[in-house]
Amino acid sequence: MAEKILHAIYDDDDKLLAAVKKIKEAKIDIEEVYTPFPVHGLDKVLGLKETRLAITAFIYGCIGFSFAIWMMNHIMILDWPQNIGGKPSFSFIENMPSFVPIMFELTVFFAAHLMVITFYLRSKLWPFKEAENPIPSTTDDKFLIEIKFDGSEKEIKKLIKETDVLEIKLHSNKKNDND
Repeated sequence: MAEKILHAIYDDDDKLLAAVKKIKEAKIDIEEVYTPFPVHGLDKVLGLKETRLAITAFIYGCIGFSFAIWMMNHIMILDWPQNIGGKPSFSFIENMPSFVPIMFELTVFFAAHLMVITFYLRSKLWPFKEAENPIPSTTDDKFLIEIKFDGSEKEIKKLIKETDVLEIKLHSNKKNDND
């Protein structure tokens, strides 16, 4: 059976948001929405779950903080104790005030770098990956709603035309049996 893809193109984010609300009220599944910038409220209208990236950022920060404490204790207390500025070198606790900048910087370093790696892995953004957006203008000034469906497109087109749509494109794909 042939799977059909409908692309509704908009030129304003408010028009896009109103169209998504109307399509969702009609119980039509939206496959994907392509926008040149984040649209406030679109995630709630689409019914997307909240991200857990903030939790991972906190965990990565804790890893960086722990690494900083281990590293400073190992280097400055256990491995090569030095008397710098008259500070005692036999106790981490007594030297901790001078280590605060290092702990802060490594916490931020680990959180930032591991978050970037996590974001790329989660988004499946590999190096040299081809762009997946159907029309290149969605990276500039156009907004696109992609709807995949089987069957007749008359009612969906009628609903889309009721919104302030700029252009409607219909594509046909053959379904892959392995999907």
